[in-house]
Amino acid sequence: MYLFDLDGTLIDSNGVWKEVDQAFLARRGLPYTKAYYQGVAHTIFPLAAKFTKEYCRLPESCEEIMAEWLELAQDAYAHVEVKPGVRAFLEQCRAEGRRMAVVTSSIPDHCQTALMRLELAPYFERITYAQKLGLDKSGPGVWRAAAEENGVCPETCTVFDDSLAACRGAQSAGMRTIGVYDAFFYADEPEMRASCDVYIYSFEELLWRPAGEEAGHG
Repeated sequence: MYLFDLDGTLIDSNGVWKEVDQAFLARRGLPYTKAYYQGVAHTIFPLAAKFTKEYCRLPESCEEIMAEWLELAQDAYAHVEVKPGVRAFLEQCRAEGRRMAVVTSSIPDHCQTALMRLELAPYFERITYAQKLGLDKSGPGVWRAAAEENGVCPETCTVFDDSLAACRGAQSAGMRTIGVYDAFFYADEPEMRASCDVYIYSFEELLWRPAGEEAGHG
């Protein structure tokens, strides 16, 4: 079974949260640093809020921090776009009879908004929300739960994700991983290439080609 991350893998949405984080920190006169984005990127909302509160030594509660993030994000997920090659690859997988599901740290409402607007929802049997499980994708728990929800063994699953930590979490659950390039995590590319089973810049690399046509090298 194929398990797909959402943000930065299927849709080009990582920039939304970078802008939210920058605006949130700017309101407090704080810089947006590598250490900060590593602490909040690709984790569930409550854990990101807890990290932010502690890292920035804020008086606000975690609930207040999350509410402000949502206010800053507003309707951004109504405007995000699908990443190159995604729609064609999903169509190809459906033609092959492959089972597909989503495993995401995204807020459920945001996920549904993007998948429905981009007409991607019909490709997937189920969506596993890390936030509802209260688990981070850097560990095996979310991935094992996703496999169980879909009635498959973890060892039969292939994960597509742009996050190094998430790919390592999937591997710790016994899953195969395909790392997906996203500009937001460009610095992780060497480690992604070293640790993932496959690494791609775009889903276009995975599309069928007519007989005799060779893949290009870029």
